[in-house]
Amino acid sequence: MADHEIRVLDESNFRAAHTLFRGALHSGPATDERWEQIKASYDPGRAFGAFQGDEMVGTAQSWPALLAVPGGAEVPAAAVSRVGVRADWTRRGVLSALMRRQFQSCREAGEVVSVLRASEAVIYGRFGYGVASRGRQLKVDRHRVALAPSDGTGGRIRLVDLDTATAVAPEVYAKAGLSRPGMTSRWPAWWLMNLDRGLRYDNARMAVHSGADGDDGFVVYVVKGGMEEPHGKSVLTVEDLVATTPEVWAELWRFVFRVDVVDEVIGELRPLDEPLEWLVADRRVVKVTDVEDETWLRLLDVPAALAARRYAAAEPVVLQVRDRYLPDNDGSYRITPDGVERTTAAADLVLDVDLLAATYLGDVSFTELAQAGRVDVVDGAALARADALFATGRAPWSGTYF
Repeated sequence: MADHEIRVLDESNFRAAHTLFRGALHSGPATDERWEQIKASYDPGRAFGAFQGDEMVGTAQSWPALLAVPGGAEVPAAAVSRVGVRADWTRRGVLSALMRRQFQSCREAGEVVSVLRASEAVIYGRFGYGVASRGRQLKVDRHRVALAPSDGTGGRIRLVDLDTATAVAPEVYAKAGLSRPGMTSRWPAWWLMNLDRGLRYDNARMAVHSGADGDDGFVVYVVKGGMEEPHGKSVLTVEDLVATTPEVWAELWRFVFRVDVVDEVIGELRPLDEPLEWLVADRRVVKVTDVEDETWLRLLDVPAALAARRYAAAEPVVLQVRDRYLPDNDGSYRITPDGVERTTAAADLVLDVDLLAATYLGDVSFTELAQAGRVDVVDGAALARADALFATGRAPWSGTYF
């Protein structure tokens, strides 16, 4: 019998839950000033605590969002965060119980998938999460940047203050839309905890591009070093860049490369297929220093998730899915360019739900997973068919950290 129980948290528990989460990441509690901002980011009914008696020993929460899937549809999603278990209560089933309760609650809310950013890569696979998008870390020697010729946009880029930034950014993000698989909508608390906090406390700056139809792009960046460290590097890190058109995207990057008193430009978790090298005359100045996992995706409702995305032209394939946490997802699914249906036909490929999540947005192919021994291949010819069906034109990417 479990020596803990899972409860829905209310306002009286939120600060304790946040302190527990920070403690699990070896950080101290938020100050009173910071807590006044943070507490508004807790949604009633979406935060859970694991308790032994009256003592909280674990917590998890989520926010409601939308996830863009291949073909342009947007499905209801749970954006999961602030997951933590107290160090003296790990490996006692607390996290498993929290995940089960969260899955149940999200499905009852009609959410088809859940997404998160993993603090450790070995934690979430066992709960059915798979790496569904990745990002690359870029480093650019600004002194060696020579921009390729461009006619520009004819627009204007201006630095804005906090009040303007928090008003403009959500509007521009909505105008840009969820333009590639893996992108998520941004809920009100996201802007509070990221943009507002960054500009207010972390010395971030925001530059907005305006064209003929008004504001149509922005970049948020932080510069460290400079005059404060006269013998060290001055490093500009791009934390967020949103544009409604490729032309605006290019102009915002040109602005970044023209910021003075900067030695190095860093792009964090940028899309794998972002053509930044083609903005400069010497592409070697753009160094890829790392590639890391970005979105961890969990298919909460496999039939609904499979039905929501579009498939390319190819012969059908039958996938058998295994899901030990949500067994009603178990079964075989016939995938065709016209859609998906459950079937009793023999499976061509057999895989666990975390691996289906990894293929879902197009980040990895079935052939790659099979080569690594992660897919049970019944019909070898089905690998090419599955790869073709699930292929996408753009690398999946979210760009929204939470």
